[in-house]
Order: sequence, then C-alpha cells, then structure tokens
Amino acid sequence: MSNRAELEAAMPAMLRHEGWWDGWYRHCDADGSPIDAHKVRTHCEFPDTGEWHYVQHNWLSWEDGREATYEFGGRLDGSRLYWETDRFRGYGWETAEDTLMLKLDRLDEPGAYYVEMINIAPDGQSRARTWQWFKGGKPWKRTLCDEWRIESP
Repeated sequence: MSNRAELEAAMPAMLRHEGWWDGWYRHCDADGSPIDAHKVRTHCEFPDTGEWHYVQHNWLSWEDGREATYEFGGRLDGSRLYWETDRFRGYGWETAEDTLMLKLDRLDEPGAYYVEMINIAPDGQSRARTWQWFKGGKPWKRTLCDEWRIESP
C-alpha cells in the first residue's frame, strides 16, 4: 500500500488539506493582547512513496520585512502522524468529527508545547487553526490561524 493510501485509511480528513493555502497567524499572550502577526503560505502534500506520509512547506513573512521558510515531514504510525524536527516533535490524530489535533513539544522554546486544533470548512476552501500554548504547566499564549485555499492539488 502506498504512503498516501495508508494515511487515507488512518486519517481520511487529513487529505482534505492537500494543496496551497494563504493566511495569517496571530499570536496573543495569555491576556489576549497581540504579540506577533505574520502572513503564511503553506503547501501540504501527501507523497505516494518515500520517507514521509505528509510533507508541509511554510513561507512566513512579516510587515517589517523578516521572512522564514520551513519544510518538514511526518510519518504515520498506527492512527497517528509523528513529526520530529529541530524546532518541535510530537504527533497528530483525527477526531470522529474530522478535526485534526496535534500535540507538539517545542524544542526551540524549552518547557513549551502546544495543542493545535485544525478545522476545514465544509466547502474545503478555508480552514481555522487554533494553538493553545503551555509553558511551565500553565497557559502561555494562543495562536489563531486563518487560511484560505489558493490552489487545489
């Protein structure tokens, strides 16, 4: 069975996220005050073969001219998708309601992790992502991601 077919069998809603997305990430502190905002372009792909079941590419840009680019892969093990990069490690799963959930430990922010919830709109053209950050066992900040599809696979 191909990587893509394995992922589709374990996490069928995941494949609805394939393609190109544009959006905004807005970070707020625990009191809801804005602390950062930036644009993001994301490409989600699901290779048939190779090391990864899922590959994500991100291009981030800030109004002050800063930019960052990231690429990382995830590997399916059972019903969970696992990631391990220089910035984070963790896993994702799918709920019965087709919500994607992630629990990621931040290696670039000692003692921090976040739980992410991703919901795609019924028409598949937009999605909302919410990250609940914890540090030292307490809520630390939140990230709100609003994205819209710019190109399907």
